[in-house]
Amino acid sequence: MDKDFFSPLDAFERKPFRKHYKKDMAQKKAEHIHVYGKENNIICGTDTKGHETPDGRDPLELVVHAPGGRIPLWDQDVTLRWRFQAQSLAVFRDRDEVKEYVRVLLGLGIQLWGDGVPVKFTEVEDNWDFEVVVSPFTDCDDNGCVLASAFFPDAGRHELRLLPTMFQQSAQEQVETMAHELGHIFGLRHFFALVSETILPAETFGTHSKFSIMNYGADSFMTDNDRNDLKSLYEQVWSNGLEEINGTDIVLVRPFSEGIGRSFPFDLAALRAIAARS
Repeated sequence: MDKDFFSPLDAFERKPFRKHYKKDMAQKKAEHIHVYGKENNIICGTDTKGHETPDGRDPLELVVHAPGGRIPLWDQDVTLRWRFQAQSLAVFRDRDEVKEYVRVLLGLGIQLWGDGVPVKFTEVEDNWDFEVVVSPFTDCDDNGCVLASAFFPDAGRHELRLLPTMFQQSAQEQVETMAHELGHIFGLRHFFALVSETILPAETFGTHSKFSIMNYGADSFMTDNDRNDLKSLYEQVWSNGLEEINGTDIVLVRPFSEGIGRSFPFDLAALRAIAARS
């Protein structure tokens, strides 16, 4: 092949990959990451940093994930099927003990949300919706450490990833971190997520104090308002009383495990308009 074929890359002379000096790296990354925890040193691996809501909106509201101009939430009677990723456990001497520990941790994180949890969870070996990955690799910098990462509602397959630094925290911090990541799985963004954010936009629902499991730093802990707002959100959507939030349409999704035929998102407003005409 003619060597000129590769010349467009050669013209860059590797300059695009020059990094900031180490002393500047943490500050540059801090502009994009969400840090929370009592010591303000835990980095969320699921979502980016949020910002105060624009246009004079009250920021004391629960924030809902809204990619592509729609808010995806779980449909009624959804069970998320999960399993451990076997290869991630291969490095541990006692895999069964690791599994049992993570099962208890996941269970406590779910319990922390109380009766506001909108889905059920069941451990399976096949036809899974997400895998729990117990990673042997840390992800730390001067801003802090990533403890875990999760996903938002959709019909795909995903990972709930737990990193080694997670298990070095106190029991309370581990459970609160798990509850934080579960909040993302339920469709929640960070407390001050920008409504007009172009990559991962959000909308707000409900009213509560700034103290929230989805908030920053020392303000990040579970409250009754978190539980009540999440419960109210799903109850209003499932009872046909809530079709949009601040003009953004809500869509209901079914998990991957239920098959392609049932995994497409349901636009509530469109379905009800069709029903009204029939």
